[in-house]
Amino acid sequence: MTRRVFVAGAAAAMRYARGAAETGAARQMSAVLARIQPPRFPDRQFDILKYGAVADGRTDCSDALAKAIQACFSAGGGTVIVPRGIFLTAAIHLKSGTNLHLEDGAVLRFVTDPKRYPLVYSRWEGTECMNYSPLIYAFEQTNIAITGAGLLDGQANTETWWPWKGNAKSGWKTGMPDQKRDRDTLVGMGDKNVAVAQRVFGEGHYLRPPFVQPYRCTNVLIEGVTIRNSPFWELNPVLCKNVTVRDVKIDSHGPNNDGCDPESCDGVLIDHCEFSTGDDCIAIKSGRNEDGRRVHTPCQNLVIRNCSMKDGHGGVSIGSEVSGDVRNVFVDHCRMDSPNLDRALRIKSNTYRGGIVENIYFTNNSVGQVSEAVIDIDFNYEEGNGGPHNPVVRNVVVENVTSGKSKHALYLRGFKNAAITGVRIVNCKFENVAQGNVIENVEGLEQ
Repeated sequence: MTRRVFVAGAAAAMRYARGAAETGAARQMSAVLARIQPPRFPDRQFDILKYGAVADGRTDCSDALAKAIQACFSAGGGTVIVPRGIFLTAAIHLKSGTNLHLEDGAVLRFVTDPKRYPLVYSRWEGTECMNYSPLIYAFEQTNIAITGAGLLDGQANTETWWPWKGNAKSGWKTGMPDQKRDRDTLVGMGDKNVAVAQRVFGEGHYLRPPFVQPYRCTNVLIEGVTIRNSPFWELNPVLCKNVTVRDVKIDSHGPNNDGCDPESCDGVLIDHCEFSTGDDCIAIKSGRNEDGRRVHTPCQNLVIRNCSMKDGHGGVSIGSEVSGDVRNVFVDHCRMDSPNLDRALRIKSNTYRGGIVENIYFTNNSVGQVSEAVIDIDFNYEEGNGGPHNPVVRNVVVENVTSGKSKHALYLRGFKNAAITGVRIVNCKFENVAQGNVIENVEGLEQ
């Protein structure tokens, strides 16, 4: 293997120092962190055992959980306790003021019958629709949390949920239903601005629900829990404000099993989390195509720090659904390392998604190895060129990053009429790089 080492020089470092002073990147990150405060809950407890739950892994505890959550809400808020034991449940809908707390040794195991997940207002791959309820869902609620040292088990596998992806690896076989027709139909509805109430999927259709989806919620905390075997994306806050995801462990290798996908959110902290996933570890999004432009809400002011990324398509990805824009993302002091991790930082779009991605700071991160590129910015994702909405990527700063092994250090591909601009590589070292950088239609690259 060819060894290539790239280190930004003193001149570039000086240019970056001037730029940082001008943009106030460090001050911006501190200001973002100061605004993200986890919710607090009254000192009231509601043990699900008192509402009829049975910890045998066979008894359906859905009603008991719903009663405990309603009692908590009616009392003005508090903590719903899931004690040690295995509890079987269908969809859980959180209400304002509720902290769903899984004690050490507690397991919430979710049934795999799609009929147990009724229609709700949702977003699927960046397009709003009426679809299966996420396994844990909240709509327009304030002060909600999922905490504790317990386990959330979606029970998805190659026999349940995952075959809907439509490939053999996921358990699909010839003659089985899959998501392709529904996916294409939904995207078409979004592009034609069909009313969301008429975009009805759910039972009889094959769009898998995410595991946890707070929708239009304010003050959200997800802390301490372990998540595995999700039907689809794991954590998917949509159109939320003030979100904290802390000390969460995600180990789920099914199709599209992204770890954490904040969509069109403002103020998100992802801190000290561990990811090993079947897709992107973290993917930041803001809506797809015309539907993303209709909702027109950016994902902005995110801090991702002290996290560990193992298997996945990207350590931190932005896109591909970025039609509503993404800005002010700080990725700091993370460790990314696996032969099954494709890229460390990935930004992906095309001329159908469009969108503006700006002010991305990837700093003080350690990359052991990735199979593709350390830094990947690509406008050729999926449909690529040919659409009317040129993507924009500008002001991407990569500083104090080390990498031990990769195919490329940089893989940057813009378009002739839509160049990638303002990428700065400062004080970085990329070792054991198998092939050279790929640089196409990039303006203002500083290295």
